[in-house]
Amino acid sequence: MLGTKVKLYCEANGKVYEDEVDSFNIIVQDDMIKGVSSPYIKTWNVTGLTKPTESQLNSYSSAATTYNKNEVIRGTRRAAYGDIGEQLDEIYKDIDAWKARIKKIKDDNPKE
Repeated sequence: MLGTKVKLYCEANGKVYEDEVDSFNIIVQDDMIKGVSSPYIKTWNVTGLTKPTESQLNSYSSAATTYNKNEVIRGTRRAAYGDIGEQLDEIYKDIDAWKARIKKIKDDNPKE
């Protein structure tokens, strides 16, 4: 969850990891003290962005929960959609049937 909060914090402040790989060095670590998870930011080196406070990160808790749930749903949908080559063949043969199948997958796996 901390990793997702960090990602959302960066994006909210105009920093997108994929676009600026060379200017990012963030390490989130969890030392599991006595079996208790306590993740923290071990390394923060983001050009032009200060390390977030705990309060700043906590402001992303709800958004991070939604993001993580939607990632699971996206994975379920991807698996159900099947191979892109087969989808293209399905579209060529009967686009309306393909649309109905995709709609059902989305309806069965709604995002928040």
